[in-house]
Amino acid sequence: MWKRVSALDKKLMSSSAGLPPSGFDRGLKRLSKAANHSVLWFVVAAILATGKGPFRRGALRGLVAIAGASASANLVGKSLFPRRRPAADLIAVPRRLSKRPTSSSFPSGHSASAAAFATAVAMESPEAGAVVAPIAAAVAYSRVHTGVHWPSDVAAGAAVGVGAAMLTRRWWPLGLNEPASAYEHADLTPLQDGDGLVVVVNPHSGIGPDPTPQIAEEWPKAQIVPIEELDSLPDAKALGVAGGDGTVATVAAIAAERDLPLVLVPSGTLNHFARDVGITGLHDTAQAVADGVGVRVDLAQVNGQWFVNTASLGGYPDMVRIREKLQKRWGKWPAAAIALGRVLRQAQPLEMTIDGMKHSVWLLFVGNGPYRPKGFAPTMRPRLDDGLLDVRYVRADRRFSRLRFFLGALLGSLEQSRTYKHREVPSLDVVVHGSPISIATDGEVREKNTRFAFRSRPAALGIYRP
Repeated sequence: MWKRVSALDKKLMSSSAGLPPSGFDRGLKRLSKAANHSVLWFVVAAILATGKGPFRRGALRGLVAIAGASASANLVGKSLFPRRRPAADLIAVPRRLSKRPTSSSFPSGHSASAAAFATAVAMESPEAGAVVAPIAAAVAYSRVHTGVHWPSDVAAGAAVGVGAAMLTRRWWPLGLNEPASAYEHADLTPLQDGDGLVVVVNPHSGIGPDPTPQIAEEWPKAQIVPIEELDSLPDAKALGVAGGDGTVATVAAIAAERDLPLVLVPSGTLNHFARDVGITGLHDTAQAVADGVGVRVDLAQVNGQWFVNTASLGGYPDMVRIREKLQKRWGKWPAAAIALGRVLRQAQPLEMTIDGMKHSVWLLFVGNGPYRPKGFAPTMRPRLDDGLLDVRYVRADRRFSRLRFFLGALLGSLEQSRTYKHREVPSLDVVVHGSPISIATDGEVREKNTRFAFRSRPAALGIYRP
């Protein structure tokens, strides 16, 4: 079979070498060089990341897929399958790369990275994938056109890349196409032109422009209040919020306390709560407000403090605190990476009693509603009407617990790991032994304490939703 593959490789390579000279020669040569070390894909990812929703998720998933594909092709594949590259004299001199690679020809690392990125992007956004796929195909073919790979090298590399992209679903499931299930809400009324609506706006949330002009145009009768005046909100028929998850959580707490329906305008960086509820932008909310339709969703509390997404004890509050100190100098994402590295290196186990049972843990995570996937890095909620808390913690009383946790997360096998515990309950009581520690809710660090009472509050918040 290998002889047949080699014969087919030579035939296809000869066909490619026999193509007449054209302007494509220089273009493919430059494209092939641009894809060295995946620089081309990093640039494309940066462009996609300026968008929101599936474009940004596609960029992130693409980079994760590249890491897996590159390691599989270059570190594993080339070591296990040494193969000579095509002879230089098979290709005309103008088409040859000035610096030919010297590593094994099989499989093609460029093709693996190209296929991984294109497949991962298409999984999140078919539209973006349709644009990226031809570029990826051109990169893969350029390796044959410039004479540095056999066609079978390219085919094998592409297969590795597609596999790496599909494997990301084991750790990071694709987002739901439908909003999370919720309770019916029969008491909402239409608010024509925003009559009776008070909207709290945080213009500093996210990376986009201030949403205030759009909100004023959509609801000319609404009162718009800056986040700084949150303590003096006027009476209203409905309470609106434009901002990220931290701002949304603050205003949602007020809406729940006053039993007012929430009008949500996602304008933060990630907008986890809005995404799970099923609101993608102002147009969704405006339609729901005009029609007077919506749902009721669960919220959660810890020591009486409302939260809409998650609460955590352990390293995460420390990471948030360090990130806030560094982000003015380094930017949010580099600061977050530096903070995470410091926290992991300096982490100390927490001694605590969880529902009457003593434990030593590295991290405790509590979600408002069951998150998926069940392993590491929960990313979505299919339901907001379960009346349950999603509780996860990493045990520190096992030998090499951090290493075992890391390997379990890497292999997608945390559900079978003895260092990782997961359960879903309506309430949770935690007592920390020792000095008071901080808790983080919805990404914001809160006051220190030693006792934390978590409670699910079913159908606590009404919200306009199409």
